[in-house]
Amino acid sequence: MAMESEKVIKIAWFGKYFWEEPVLVGLEKQGTGSIFFSGCNLRCIFCQNYQISQEGMGKLYSENDLVDMMLQLQKMGAVTIDLVSPTIWWRQIKRTLLRAKKQGLTIPIIWNSNGYEDVAVLKQLRGLIDIYLPDFKYGDDRVAWRYSKARNYSRIAFQAIKEMFFQVGLLKVDEHLVAEKGLIVRHLVLPNNVKNSKRVLDLLAKISKDIHISLMSQYCPVYKAKEYPEVNRKIAKEEFQKVFDYFQSLGFHNGWIQEEEHDGLLPDFRRSNPFRYNKMDID
Repeated sequence: MAMESEKVIKIAWFGKYFWEEPVLVGLEKQGTGSIFFSGCNLRCIFCQNYQISQEGMGKLYSENDLVDMMLQLQKMGAVTIDLVSPTIWWRQIKRTLLRAKKQGLTIPIIWNSNGYEDVAVLKQLRGLIDIYLPDFKYGDDRVAWRYSKARNYSRIAFQAIKEMFFQVGLLKVDEHLVAEKGLIVRHLVLPNNVKNSKRVLDLLAKISKDIHISLMSQYCPVYKAKEYPEVNRKIAKEEFQKVFDYFQSLGFHNGWIQEEEHDGLLPDFRRSNPFRYNKMDID
């Protein structure tokens, strides 16, 4: 096993982040303490974070460094710790969380992942993760293979999300409407793939219709998406409306939808702050 001081975890950026769901950043925009890990177990052609997920940008840190990051973010006033794309680093993160909690980390921990996870690994995290924030990208495995080179995605993600739900249950918030514990599932609607989205919602309905779901319209044809004509555009309002109507028809009633434009929200991890979208943003 690696020594705690060895540089064994690759991280692209950490800091206060303000663009997650409202219950994760606080109604007064206190921010979540995000840690963006490098690498990914999927190969999504449209990944907005492709610089770090596919191209490997980032810097090596030790487990002690990661403990210090979490405690520093808590001191900075973050209301949650947001572990972004943590899956391939789960062993190091588990050890780090155990030590950080012993050293005074008390704010909720978010596991912000792509949903393509091994249930056996998730069981190793029981009691350490407060909020699971998985994507459920695909209900159609042919689509999952075409765009992410993932086999059996729908079955694997469904079983993973069931385990997450078993561990943390429905979303609970405190008196300040900040999430304390629970499950939020994200789904990004893709162009020409309304049927895929409907299959995702059908599967989620089998778990619980009280789940909080974040329906996202922010798709943008970045990275390799321009090589795939059917997804080389933003989604149409009509496509998103069809998915939202289906969401309602199934009886889902908790969550968020994106309606505004997101053209300016693509991060650039070559900068010290990848998320400086305009002059008003905090560096």
